[in-house]
Amino acid sequence: MISISLCMIVKNEEDVLERCLKSVGDAADEIIVVDTGSADATKEIALRLGAKVFDFPWTDDFAAARNYSFAQAACDYLLWLDADDVLPENTRRGLLLLKEELDPEVDMVLLPYHTAFDAAGRPTLTFYRERLLRRARGFRWEGEVHEIIPPAGKRVSLPLPVEHRKLKAPESGRNLRIYEGLLRKGKIFTPREQLYYARELSFSGRSAEAAVWLERFLTERGGWLEDNIRACLDLAACRERLGDTDGALEAVFRSFVYDAPRAEACCAAGGVLLRLGEYARASYWYELALTRPVPREGLGFSNPDCAGFLPLLQLCVCADRLGDREKALDYHRRAKALKPEDPAVQYNEQYFNSLSAPCNGEPEPV
Repeated sequence: MISISLCMIVKNEEDVLERCLKSVGDAADEIIVVDTGSADATKEIALRLGAKVFDFPWTDDFAAARNYSFAQAACDYLLWLDADDVLPENTRRGLLLLKEELDPEVDMVLLPYHTAFDAAGRPTLTFYRERLLRRARGFRWEGEVHEIIPPAGKRVSLPLPVEHRKLKAPESGRNLRIYEGLLRKGKIFTPREQLYYARELSFSGRSAEAAVWLERFLTERGGWLEDNIRACLDLAACRERLGDTDGALEAVFRSFVYDAPRAEACCAAGGVLLRLGEYARASYWYELALTRPVPREGLGFSNPDCAGFLPLLQLCVCADRLGDREKALDYHRRAKALKPEDPAVQYNEQYFNSLSAPCNGEPEPV
């Protein structure tokens, strides 16, 4: 039977830390909490719940802090979580079973990470992360921001999700500030750092600069397939925000170089055309999205809504604006069957109900 050390880095997490630690419960044999400068009750909460608490001066380097947390651990395997992560009960039970059954030669266990949710709490964005690591392998985190442990050794993937349930927005501009500090110091970014720096620029509204870095990332051809596809779709979004809709579509179609059209890419193309009022052309891409396989967890970022709910919702809009109310209603009903509680579905339900009643002005589906 293996033992597990839970390793965390925290700062001012008094609102979520207890929730996280209680969700882990007896799945962890020891808890290592490395505090990087809390000014609230974070450390007191950690101590009360049985954690070993260490201080680590913050140096704008997430990998350094995580490596320090790993260095304090003594168990066979190291489990890392953020303070606003939660283990669902089935995952906690699964980890207890895993402790009894895991082959001690396994070096890395990858688990799905649910980071966004719909109105009913179903995950809408999922990707696998290296989550449980054999301490004897001496794994090291890399990257000052968006840190990772490169895959190595004997690996297994298990369907035991970790949920990212944040209650507050992250520190504004922190990641971008760290990246730009690294550039000023002369650091040459790896392909992955180029991509994530571009994404931080995009999040901050600096679309033109983000587009330059995304183009550089794609041109230098150093990225992983899934990152290449994501970069194409990010580039499309940047170009559309800059008013270059032709360039946005070109970026979406560029993703087809790397793989058959993904549902996400089809929805991206449909979205550009829908916003242009090209409803028939948009419908083609949304219909194609419905034929694509549901994204499989483990292959990069996965948004299952792009293979079903989202294109149905948008096809309803396209059909309505093309004057085909019967087809629009059919798409609405199909979307409603998937997510009856969704606010857009409920709005469209009111819209279609209103068509049979006299009114001063008709709303439109969303």
